Amino acid sequence: MIRNIVKIDEDKCTGCGQCITSCAEGAIELIDGKARVVSETYCDGLGACLGSCPEDAISIEKREAPEFDEKAAKAHVAASVKQAQKTPFVCPGSMARSLKKKSTGAADDGAESPLPSELTHWPVQLTLVPPTAPYFKGADLLLVADCVPFAFADFHRRFLRGKPVVIACPKLDNIEAHIKKLTQVLSLSEVRSLTIVHMEVPCCFGLSHIAESALAACGKDIPIKDVTITIDGEVRAEAAGVTA
Repeated sequence: MIRNIVKIDEDKCTGCGQCITSCAEGAIELIDGKARVVSETYCDGLGACLGSCPEDAISIEKREAPEFDEKAAKAHVAASVKQAQKTPFVCPGSMARSLKKKSTGAADDGAESPLPSELTHWPVQLTLVPPTAPYFKGADLLLVADCVPFAFADFHRRFLRGKPVVIACPKLDNIEAHIKKLTQVLSLSEVRSLTIVHMEVPCCFGLSHIAESALAACGKDIPIKDVTITIDGEVRAEAAGVTA
């Protein structure tokens, strides 16, 4: 039959998930970092999700599609709720989003104005980022040990400006999971270069191992730079190279 149906532009979608909560029929789910219609029989075509998308990635088109099945949609929602009750809580703050840089003018009282943040996206934890996030496409990626920004005062200006960032702790985190996720990012997002920034303590060099393993697994020639920061906030060493 010919009817209205939701259409999602994957190029515009950032995977923020706001459309999912606005769809009472449960027709939309987040898959591989993108919002997708999981079954056209669950979509009533009324477009309740349209106004919730901050990227204008959702539209309504009239085309041939299976008839909306209200009974199946309700059963699907009930099953999803039941499954959610069995799984751990997922924080809404982990939803992927791009950030717009704000200009900082001079303070009215003549005091020194605060430095603007150079962060361009959220989240930043390697565990949480969607590998197909648009801010990774063709980017110069920054992989940082999570202690670095505390030790290096000029981190935003020196390293973060103009780059998407992912952070991890090679001592406390799941190394194999990080290698797998970083491999997905490098394989799917056409990253142009990778800069690794870690502390001088021995365990922190594990971040380089994560990067080297992911680069080997993705099989791409990607320029890399490895930067070591001392615990008193200095750049101790920088090494550049290309890996395949």
